[in-house]
Amino acid sequence: MVTERTLPTSNPDSAEISREDGLRIYKDMVLGRLFEDKCAEMYYRGKMFGFVHLYNGQEAVSSGVIQAMNPGDDYVCSTYRDHVHALSAGVPAREVMAELFGKATGCSKGRGGSMHMFSKEHKLLGGYAFVAEGIPVAMGAAFQVRYRKEVMKDPNANQVVACFFGDGASNNGQFFETLNMASLWKLPIIFVVENNKWAIGMAHERATSQPEIYKKASVFNMAGVEVDGMDVVAVRAVAQEAVKRARAGEGPTLIEALTYRFRGHSLADPDELRSKEEKEVWFARDPINRFETFLTSNHLANSEELQDIQSQIQQTIDESVEFAESSPEPDPSELRRFIFAEDV
Repeated sequence: MVTERTLPTSNPDSAEISREDGLRIYKDMVLGRLFEDKCAEMYYRGKMFGFVHLYNGQEAVSSGVIQAMNPGDDYVCSTYRDHVHALSAGVPAREVMAELFGKATGCSKGRGGSMHMFSKEHKLLGGYAFVAEGIPVAMGAAFQVRYRKEVMKDPNANQVVACFFGDGASNNGQFFETLNMASLWKLPIIFVVENNKWAIGMAHERATSQPEIYKKASVFNMAGVEVDGMDVVAVRAVAQEAVKRARAGEGPTLIEALTYRFRGHSLADPDELRSKEEKEVWFARDPINRFETFLTSNHLANSEELQDIQSQIQQTIDESVEFAESSPEPDPSELRRFIFAEDV
């Protein structure tokens, strides 16, 4: 029997958020949800191959953290569930879709596919297929920011790194080694644990001696906070504080966002291990529905405006599919290209 963990309390109605920010965040969340829905459709139609891990249900974490940063300047490091992180970081939907189709116009030139989204232009450090693989990569990016700032006296070196990973990664040795080094060197990095309760088919509470991951921050003399990962306003507030601390040179923060994936581990997963009752509890906490209520009840938008946004984003996604389908395959003559760095 999996124990139910109580979500931290929050009062989103008391949060300060402008209409402009609210609509920007809403667009980002809807883009992530509808994009992943289209991915499922394309996968089952045989347009995508391999493993495809969708993000449905976790949109408040990606949007809440990345939209609290400076997209295009700050760094984002993802996992194998990386499509929505890429979109939140500013990678155009058509480039993400083209990458999923394995086309040369994709953000990784068709070489990466679902689990390996990269974009130099958007400071997206990549998606990684191995659990916890991206954590030390993100720390390296944070280290170079501090090195450029303090050693090379670069006035533009003030970036923050957001490192996303799942609850299963928090039992990996790289997690502990990296947090220790980041705290020692006071690196400008935010470690974001997307605790969706399940590491593939392993319930989180059965896999760790301390299920409350944010408490592990105390071992490294690091700020640690738990947040309702289904509440984008709460996530944003926590992220803003972590970003502020990082830019001020006060070191890293470990954020544990309690969230839930609405689909199976991957599109090849029949999702039979999780109970119907558990799913229904979390479906009722849908982060997009919750944010819609926040926006309308606080008179930041009306339902007609939100419906228009959904229609516009659906059109963008449909166009991304058309772009991906019409894009060329990578040229076989360039098979060995991009093994080494080059300007592209």
